[in-house]
Amino acid sequence: MIECVKCAQVDGIMKAGYVRGKQRYLCKWCNYYFTHAEKDDSIESLVKRKRHQTTIIDIAKSLGVSNSTVSRALHGHADISPETRQAVLDKAAQLDYQPNQLAYSLVKSKTNTIGMIVPEFQNQFFPNVIIGAHEVLTEAGYNLTIMQSNESYQVEISNTKAMLANRIDGLLISLTQETNNFDHLSVFAKRGIPLIQFNRVCDQIDVPKVVVNDFEASFRAVEHLILNGYERIAHLGGPLTLQVSQERLRGYRAAMEKYGKPIDDHMIIQGMLTQQKARIYGQYLLDLANRPDAIFAVNDSSAIEIMLMAREKGISIPDELGVVGFSDNAESAYIGPGLTTVRQPTMQIGRTTAEWILQLVDAEEAIVNEKRVLSTELVVRGSSQRCR
Repeated sequence: MIECVKCAQVDGIMKAGYVRGKQRYLCKWCNYYFTHAEKDDSIESLVKRKRHQTTIIDIAKSLGVSNSTVSRALHGHADISPETRQAVLDKAAQLDYQPNQLAYSLVKSKTNTIGMIVPEFQNQFFPNVIIGAHEVLTEAGYNLTIMQSNESYQVEISNTKAMLANRIDGLLISLTQETNNFDHLSVFAKRGIPLIQFNRVCDQIDVPKVVVNDFEASFRAVEHLILNGYERIAHLGGPLTLQVSQERLRGYRAAMEKYGKPIDDHMIIQGMLTQQKARIYGQYLLDLANRPDAIFAVNDSSAIEIMLMAREKGISIPDELGVVGFSDNAESAYIGPGLTTVRQPTMQIGRTTAEWILQLVDAEEAIVNEKRVLSTELVVRGSSQRCR
């Protein structure tokens, strides 16, 4: 008598030709093809094989109960006795049963998963945002799927496609420095999937946004340099494709104009701010014949590169060169003489975006083109306090 190696049925086993010289069989109950079972082909050993994932059918056959009984027991239905439920749970643990979350989500039309796409992990900013969002989502019973675009527009597109394929309930995204087309984001609205932009945002698509007061923060940073006696203040900014770069440049210009300081376009650099590019731009500024006596950088990593280069050139900070950054990375407090910077509420950005996306997932109507602006703080350290 031949027994199916998958479901253990003995009735309905039919011969189905030969494979590598062995008789092949077909089980009409589970539609499974197999050759003659070896001695160790019990259901318990079979489910441990790499290619087979334990199913409800496996548990039901092992216990001699129906598939629906196992399903109801696993989902805690009240019509299943405590003894039966415990027996099912014990067998599921023994056979290493893992629920098919994709199938379950197809039935419920919800995965309880939020996606997040960030451009990089090199700086402390985005990891802190992720931590804040993760805390909120975990407490609400949601999973957080994180992908990195690595400052690549094409990778960002691939990431969004992967998120859609995984049927996320909502997406949080901060754009790359290269992103100048947003068709890949418009797909989410068409499919009714909530999307929130944070930090690096665009106005070309009508979705909620979470940002900080970049204009005001930059104005106060440059004003601080001016009030400390600096005259020729340069700006090392990010690419103007990013709204955050535009707002920080606008704040720089507004402060210079308010205090009657000349704006020299040769001292304004906008570009992709990798560490290598920051050194190139910094070299240019510090080698100018009439070099700046202060630099306001769009982020802390660029500001720190400036400080290191100034040290190499024997330029005294803050007496000969004032430096202000943006973000308040951990290392900013420890590099001598301490970097003055704009502190962003990174954890709060993560929490705000997560709380908002959860509201949108359950909302009956989409919320479009609303912006939440969080406050920043100017943290004054030694790099900008000139002795006058």
